[in-house]
Amino acid sequence: MSLPPNPDPVLNVAITPELVQKHGLTPEEYEHIKEILGREPNLTELGIFSVMWSEHCSYKNSRPLLKGFPTQKADPDAPNQVLVKAGEENAGVVDIGDGWAVCFKIESHNHPSAVEPFEGAATGVGGIIRDIFTMGARPVLLTNSLRFGDLSSKQTQRLFRGVVHGIAHYGNCIGIPNIGGDIYFDACYEGNPLVNALCLGVLRHEDIKRGAASGVGNPVYYVGADTGRDGLGGASFASKELSEESQADRPAVQKGDPFMEKLLLEACLEMMAREGLVVGIQDMGAAGLTCSTCETAARGDAGIEIELDKVPQRETGMNSYEIMLSESQERMLVIVAKGREKELEAVFEKWDLHAVQVGTVTEGTDMVVNQHGQPVAKMPAAKLTDEAPIYHRESQEPARIAEAKNYDFSRLPVAGMETLGEALFELLGHPTIAQKRWVWRQYDHMVMTGTVVEPGSDAGVARIRLGEGKHAYIAIANDCNNRFCAVNPYKGGLIAMAECARNLACSGARPIAMTNNLNFGNPTKPESFYFLKESVRGLAEACTVFDLPVVGGNVSLYNESPTVAIDPTPVVSLVGVIDREADITKQTVKGGEAFILLGGIPTELGASYYLKVMHDLLAGDAPEVDLDAEAKVHDFVRLQIGKGRISAAHDISEGGLTVALAEMLFADGKTFGADIDISEIEPDRLDAALYGESQGRIIVAVPAKDEGKVLSDAEKFNIDAEPLGKVMDEPWLSIRTESLDDCLVWDAEELRKTWERAIPDVMERK
Repeated sequence: MSLPPNPDPVLNVAITPELVQKHGLTPEEYEHIKEILGREPNLTELGIFSVMWSEHCSYKNSRPLLKGFPTQKADPDAPNQVLVKAGEENAGVVDIGDGWAVCFKIESHNHPSAVEPFEGAATGVGGIIRDIFTMGARPVLLTNSLRFGDLSSKQTQRLFRGVVHGIAHYGNCIGIPNIGGDIYFDACYEGNPLVNALCLGVLRHEDIKRGAASGVGNPVYYVGADTGRDGLGGASFASKELSEESQADRPAVQKGDPFMEKLLLEACLEMMAREGLVVGIQDMGAAGLTCSTCETAARGDAGIEIELDKVPQRETGMNSYEIMLSESQERMLVIVAKGREKELEAVFEKWDLHAVQVGTVTEGTDMVVNQHGQPVAKMPAAKLTDEAPIYHRESQEPARIAEAKNYDFSRLPVAGMETLGEALFELLGHPTIAQKRWVWRQYDHMVMTGTVVEPGSDAGVARIRLGEGKHAYIAIANDCNNRFCAVNPYKGGLIAMAECARNLACSGARPIAMTNNLNFGNPTKPESFYFLKESVRGLAEACTVFDLPVVGGNVSLYNESPTVAIDPTPVVSLVGVIDREADITKQTVKGGEAFILLGGIPTELGASYYLKVMHDLLAGDAPEVDLDAEAKVHDFVRLQIGKGRISAAHDISEGGLTVALAEMLFADGKTFGADIDISEIEPDRLDAALYGESQGRIIVAVPAKDEGKVLSDAEKFNIDAEPLGKVMDEPWLSIRTESLDDCLVWDAEELRKTWERAIPDVMERK
């Protein structure tokens, strides 16, 4: 595998231990590279190994944990089977019936967004869209999961504004609706925001495309935008902690062009619609041309040879290292059936895009890269992908977990009436709980005219057109409460799954599969790895109990700034199907209903937002989780929705029972009131009953005539169901309790103002 001398100066750079370390490789990894090659690598080859063996591309610290996820439903005869499993391709594909399927995935762009929030977020959206249409699917919706520091911080406000603008810009320009997501604000994310973007597409079973190079002699085409120097080493950049030096590393942040991506999307879908034309296709995402070339070769157990002089370049004098490692956006690699080159070129000429043959599928299994007529890199493709190093890291429970679990709540006096009343305003005014309209009004969530439930409810719902007058109704939600994961990562993982499934149940949907984005700190630190290991254990257990396969996702580690590591944040995204349009359910009441609480009155304050907002505490254990009981409540809610007895449903999560009730009153165009009576329930702690975040609880609003039927059915199914009271036209929320002499009363219009204005009052301040 020796290479002849090359006049390119970059290839004659001496490989020193300092240079190896700068590329994020350990001395042991470098020795292994030399064993693979049988010689010293040159700088370009070192760069190729560094990006392909980075955590971002190889999952070398997390892959052993991910094997615990189920990738297919336990019942082989169950509907909604996985057609493309996690890890097989760019994104998973799940059957939705009648020969149709959905393809979806979530990815992070955390580090780039910390450096350049607008471009980092925008290109995160662009990258996840390409992952979907690479599979042959037409993208039909977006969501996102975002985390920022304390909103009072000027730095957080800058990052928040830039990220939201970047997401809005890219999605709006390309014309894909953004129908939901979740946003949290916590000091642990100060300087290290999390930007996780999800895209879902729809396709026929027979239209699924694979990213494998096959057929010796088949031409390899580069299509899309020119290659520049932006995004150099982006995968390696995302696989190390943020520092002052790396935060100034702007070349590692890509620049996006959504209008170019729209052209590329349409050209690729037209190209893939021509039977037999495309043999394999891969987007140039993380690691750019490097990743797309070696992954297609490895998947096809084939060789591939490319010529860099043919790669369209927008900057002069680019060397082989820069071309191979550039992460310029809106580019794809396509393996074409030999003899049909002109057909492909005609498609891209129609869309005014590059379609240039840069290589060929070859015999053997080597990836060979040439420039100026000479080889500049030669290595076995599978060694870069399938044989990246795998580490089994040391795990140690942080002392602060035991400290939190052992918190003595008897030290926390139960608040009086005035404080309990004030707490609702404080919670509704916290930016994590407050209305997010300031964010999603910037997104075009109605483009394609398929959005049925817009952002702001428990789950977004979209009508997917399947042709011939047929539709599918797809619900989607994202969830993860970092506070629970910080005190008990195992329970935090369980809760993330349980809450996301509850959100789909409240929308009337049956979940079919999960994707996730695992956001954690430095895995080489035993305490950080403990959070990752335990969170994944919780997620995997919940997936098994709910029988929900994991179809893909993303691992984002090294989320640490110079001052703090983020709380463990395993974001869960669930996709569900709603069988009938009549079953689509929102969280806001319509008027005249009775409220019923399913699952029992909350009893736990551990790690709640009440503790955070009113006592500045992160204390106590995460709430208990009974997954079997959760599943029963979800099934019961869907059953009652199917019987037409539920007009609104909302799960109890951040802020507890009282916050959930208030949010249900904030309907479009009208603020309702509610007369609530929990005096018969007799909670141990009133603050926990009102603001605790115990799991498995859903509030349903039912027409008055159906209240008895729902309660009767709940008794038959052994579901804990308590009548709470009724919806009132006058906008006053009142709660009567046994332990207070008088009832708590709030002006619901004032509550709504607090909830609606919390974020705009900060972000629109002159």
